[in-house]
Amino acid sequence: MPTAIAVTSADLVLPAPDRHTPAAAVLHPPEQLDLEGSLAETTALLERHGHLVAVVPSWLPAATVRRLHTVRAILESDRIALIGTDLPPLGTALLVRQLRQISVCDFSPGIIASAARLLSHYIYAGALLGTVAKLDRVPVGLKAHAKSWTPGAQFAVLAHPEPYLVKLGAPGGGSGGGGGAHGAKPGPGGVALPPGPGFATHLTFARGQLASDWVTAELAPAWQVQGVMENPLPADSPAWWATGKLVEFAAAIPDIAMLYQLVASVRREQCRWCGAELIGDRCGFCAAPLVAPPAAVPGARSANGPASRPASRPGS
Repeated sequence: MPTAIAVTSADLVLPAPDRHTPAAAVLHPPEQLDLEGSLAETTALLERHGHLVAVVPSWLPAATVRRLHTVRAILESDRIALIGTDLPPLGTALLVRQLRQISVCDFSPGIIASAARLLSHYIYAGALLGTVAKLDRVPVGLKAHAKSWTPGAQFAVLAHPEPYLVKLGAPGGGSGGGGGAHGAKPGPGGVALPPGPGFATHLTFARGQLASDWVTAELAPAWQVQGVMENPLPADSPAWWATGKLVEFAAAIPDIAMLYQLVASVRREQCRWCGAELIGDRCGFCAAPLVAPPAAVPGARSANGPASRPASRPGS
């Protein structure tokens, strides 16, 4: 069986793009399942799949994150990887689907776990917002904050891979970061649109309480996406974007052949701590860095306090 890919919410499991892509497992949060149930749930997945890669979004409640770490600690298993991500909810769902896609390839569990960081760099995630008054995930200038109180105002916001914000309906550039292979493209009326990917993607979007076809009518053509799909809005999206008046969107590589080539092209290493294969600079299972940190001088005082303590297991 392929490595199990897990999430903590069923709305982060997008439809499979083909019949070969397996579904993701849903690890129930503490309010739905007690510790004994969580242990049984995880043990069953390990017995069936051998290894488990769980995607842990940054917005999860602290109790849910503690439960995940507690289960891994009690089981004393080096076959569980907890992979953090700062992507918005819909972007996280696309990352999960990509991990599901490559889980059926001839990659080891370590490669699949560490590939999450690589693949996230190629996901463009943002939203069309009715207000940015309370948005704290992307830098918002005073001018944009003031304009957010204008009736009918709409803002195109890109949160990843570079922050970008522009008010629609008036010519001019955006605020915050920029970048992207295409740069900021002018739309109708000279309005600068969020910079898009310079490679083939499909666009997924989800409607909140904002009635607008801007994503499909303007953004999709400007980004030259190869396909558009609508999905239900993840439950955590309004909190992440600080408003329910939104249309969330994310563009990602859909083709498993391209995903395979992207992951396979990166040099493979072996974790010096747990022995798992990895790509990049950090092990997905034990979180050990590829390069060992400089050895501390015995008895030396660090800038943060007393003499250094013996190193503990990474990720513990």
